[in-house]
Amino acid sequence: MTDITPGQGGVGSRRRGRPPRTESGGTRDRILNAAREEFSERGYEKTSVRGIAKAAGVDSALVHHYFGTKEQVFEAAVEVAFAPALKVRDVVLEGPLDDAGERMTRTIFGLWENPVTRKPLLAIVRSAVNNEAAAAVFRRLVSAQLLRRIADEIDAPDAQLRAELAAAQLVGVAMMRYVIKIEPIASADVEQIITRVAPVVQGHLTGRGAPDS
Repeated sequence: MTDITPGQGGVGSRRRGRPPRTESGGTRDRILNAAREEFSERGYEKTSVRGIAKAAGVDSALVHHYFGTKEQVFEAAVEVAFAPALKVRDVVLEGPLDDAGERMTRTIFGLWENPVTRKPLLAIVRSAVNNEAAAAVFRRLVSAQLLRRIADEIDAPDAQLRAELAAAQLVGVAMMRYVIKIEPIASADVEQIITRVAPVVQGHLTGRGAPDS
């Protein structure tokens, strides 16, 4: 019987860090799940490719094989984690623009109030605030997939600015409530928050805010 040594065929011939084809889908998902957890717990700065690999139970070379650099891993993780927030785009576009502010506000705060969707959102916001590379990824994602689509529906010369101001209003309130946790906004009833913020968001979008109740 001929011995098979690494580099001469058989199992040992597989390149380091590259899984069998039958494993590749599950391995990629495992790495992505580990990356989301690491970025969520540690933030962008303190997360490393080596740490992601260790959490996923794979070699660091495998992380690079699937995703490339740490920034590219972050972008892939953010895109999956941010997917629920992209529903805002559909919510805004599915009804009249005259009450889009209320729909947009309610959807965003619904995501923040849900512990399952809040955790990845916290990771994204914290990473974007603390690191320029993470902020660049976040800007590309939000601009290309969310704000540009909303701006296309606004019949005004400053549509992009209006969409960005509406988003800034919601991100700012979310930061105060869920990240910085300033009282009394942090413990206020979410319906009260929505009632007060939605007319402001509507005003940014169309210039016609609903009357304050």
